[in-house]
Amino acid sequence: MEIDKAIRDCDDRRLKTKYKNAIYVIQRALALYSIEEVAFSFNGGKDSTVLLHLLRAGYFLHQMEQGHSNGGLSDGEFTFPIRTIYFETPSVFPEINSFTYETAASYGVKLDIIREDFKSGLDALLKAKRTRAIFLGVRIGDPTAVGQEQFSPSSPGWPPFMRVNPILDWSYRDVWAFLLTCKVQYCGLYDQGYTSIGSINDTIPNALLCIKDSAVEKQKFRPAYMLSDGRLERAGRARKLSSVATCVPATSNGLKCVESHQGSIQTASIVAVGDEILYGIIEDQLGPSLCRKLHSIGWLVSQMATVRSEADSVAEEVERRKSMSNLVFIYGGVGPLHSDVTVGGVAKAFGVRLAPDEEYEEYLSHMFGDKGTGNRNEMAQLPEGITELLEHEKLPVPLIKCHNVIVLTATNVDELDLQWDALIDLRSTNLLASTGPFVSKHLTTSLSDLEVAKPLSKISIEFPDIYTGCYRKSRAGPLVITLEGKDQETVEAAMEALSKKLSSGVKQISV
Repeated sequence: MEIDKAIRDCDDRRLKTKYKNAIYVIQRALALYSIEEVAFSFNGGKDSTVLLHLLRAGYFLHQMEQGHSNGGLSDGEFTFPIRTIYFETPSVFPEINSFTYETAASYGVKLDIIREDFKSGLDALLKAKRTRAIFLGVRIGDPTAVGQEQFSPSSPGWPPFMRVNPILDWSYRDVWAFLLTCKVQYCGLYDQGYTSIGSINDTIPNALLCIKDSAVEKQKFRPAYMLSDGRLERAGRARKLSSVATCVPATSNGLKCVESHQGSIQTASIVAVGDEILYGIIEDQLGPSLCRKLHSIGWLVSQMATVRSEADSVAEEVERRKSMSNLVFIYGGVGPLHSDVTVGGVAKAFGVRLAPDEEYEEYLSHMFGDKGTGNRNEMAQLPEGITELLEHEKLPVPLIKCHNVIVLTATNVDELDLQWDALIDLRSTNLLASTGPFVSKHLTTSLSDLEVAKPLSKISIEFPDIYTGCYRKSRAGPLVITLEGKDQETVEAAMEALSKKLSSGVKQISV
């Protein structure tokens, strides 16, 4: 079974655990109910696509454990015996319909087509065929998941059956990790910026995936697996205003994906590699400097992390961050020493091996000459098939880019400045496209935190696209309040409103 093998061969330990637990739930259900008593509700979405392949793997493994002949069949000969229900409605996306029927044909799935509402159709189905349990692709965070467990009886007023939820504890990230790791087909709408698909009347591409390109009239969107915050997967569930999708504002951590003429928020994660930082031997200066640089061009740094000089630690962190941010910057641990494991960790995060790169070897040869041939050759081992060398006249050696991960070789702020300038010059490739700088206003107040709390909360509600933050340099010092956003008029209006609410002890400052 190709699904089981793909998971066993991958390096994603979190995904392996989620897979193992889901298979256990499936096998438990198959032990409790006969194959004639179970059904699977398939709707063509990403979650039910994951569940389809988990059920294929789970049933295959169940048959093997039972010693049945199906356990020895190849993938091509293996049949899918679980009755599959598809509720087809007039408002379904044509792409979902096509994908559902094509998938069913590809995997030998026999569909029971129901053209009624879910409750009525289910009632009719259960009366026609004895069904005691139904596998559902419900996940925590879905509106219907409230109060459910992996085995949950149907709600009062509904036909009686057991709801079986193998992926109840899976996250948005887990779903895409599974689909991409197993390399299975999913509905093409997800490559067009849709992150949660309902009907054609209430679903649009997720604004957080909007790509600003003034040269193109029709807006473009990144694929669904590039969404940095899985909690916002339903941001595209809004009533359509027109036949053309627009970048509708969607709030993320106090900042909105603003209208297309203002640009959308791009996010970055920063990963530092080094035991010396964790031991407190040296202070990390690159991370804060990189934060300031990204902030200056309108990017939002969503995560900063420091990891051990271990390939597995690097791989785990990169694997987490690469699906949550537009770009991941990683530095430290690059070189010929035994502790220089960053490039190997990046390769492991993408599930590829290190292989010699002749072009990079030539750059290293010019830089090092005949010194340390063996070490130099090891440094020329780069992630196979995913590496792009970012060349610039300011850099003696190109930077390494693996999909959306950039490996910085800087060891100090001066070197970082040089590499940053090179990256900015390469912005014509849309690598670090500016989305417009943030506009910030700051004020100080002698009021206490308790006195400030309520006015600040009101400002957050009145101006949802403005970030509000505050800090004290010392416990006895004044409170510094920051208001920040992409639109200057809005920031100034928020500052004026806040000043009136605080009324006294307020002074605007420059930071």
